[in-house]
Amino acid sequence: MRTGKPLLIAGVPIAGLALHSWNSGGGGGVASAWAPAAGPAARPARRPRHRRRRPPAATAAAAAPSRPSAATALSSTVDVDVASLHLTPELEMMTNAFASIPDEKTRHKQLLHMASRLPAVDDAVRVPENKVPGCLSTVHVDCSATKEEEGGDWAVNYVGDSDGLLTKGLLALLIRGLSGCTPEQIEAVDPKFVQAAKISQTLTPGRNNGFLNMLAVMKKKASDAVERADGVTNGAAAEGNVNGDAEKPGEDIDGDADVQSEGDDGGVVTTFDPVDGKPMYNAILSTLISVLKPTSIRLADNSSQHAGHAGSKGWEESGESHFALEVVAEAFEGLNLVKRHQLIYMLLGEVMPKIHALEISAKSTSEVE
Repeated sequence: MRTGKPLLIAGVPIAGLALHSWNSGGGGGVASAWAPAAGPAARPARRPRHRRRRPPAATAAAAAPSRPSAATALSSTVDVDVASLHLTPELEMMTNAFASIPDEKTRHKQLLHMASRLPAVDDAVRVPENKVPGCLSTVHVDCSATKEEEGGDWAVNYVGDSDGLLTKGLLALLIRGLSGCTPEQIEAVDPKFVQAAKISQTLTPGRNNGFLNMLAVMKKKASDAVERADGVTNGAAAEGNVNGDAEKPGEDIDGDADVQSEGDDGGVVTTFDPVDGKPMYNAILSTLISVLKPTSIRLADNSSQHAGHAGSKGWEESGESHFALEVVAEAFEGLNLVKRHQLIYMLLGEVMPKIHALEISAKSTSEVE
């Protein structure tokens, strides 16, 4: 056997390959494995390298620093019990509506849409007394207090504006959700409803603080407005001149006694005698008579019982700030007290920002027959 050259496979010398040996009883050549002779100690085998396993997602989330993710914020909103937030009916309806919107982008667009629908306000609202502190954008908000009928509850109505679109949308949400409610209902509202509505995902920390400030200011203004209006009404009643009949002839009008067209028009008031120097008084009567077609209407100017209000444009222009309205109209049939109030407030949209209080007694014709 030739052993001068090593065995080559693909040009590489291989040691320990099979050499030919002959088994004595096999009758032929059989290739058998050959092991090299004992030599230097063989290099120990390398330990297998184990890749470091990543912890499961849940474990990693628990060990990670506490920074709430969008998913965490979303789950927290779902857990909020709306019934425990003491929301007004309108605010609860809007909270559930926003919560049903599937994505944050659409909720953001809805707030911008509400901002675009917020009625414009008079410059009399944009005064320092009505500015909300601590907002990234400039926000002004004010309110007036009205009473549906003598002995009834006061209802508060808001107006406001902001130079920031998203902030204006939040303000529009609050104005719509709180207007027409009593100060007690407004005070009870829990600001956590923005979490239940999933609106908090849209807000930066700065805007969230601004929202809390807006709600706090609106709660305080509601209480202050009712306190002022209630004080004026009680003071006027104590003097026996709630309707101003004795001191201000010509400043109240009753369709049953003073309107000459009553008999010719089926008892519907169609005209009134304007009062010189009283643009707010004239505007209120003109609007309500033309739209509601009342069978009886009486408006008393009680502004003399309250010596002015900062930011009341009506007072600055003509000394008008507080009124008491009694109106009977078929248009109120089937409407509850809040809806009647909201109808009047909507009709007087240009006047309300200029006055501070309007006491309302609104009845349907069937209620006085």
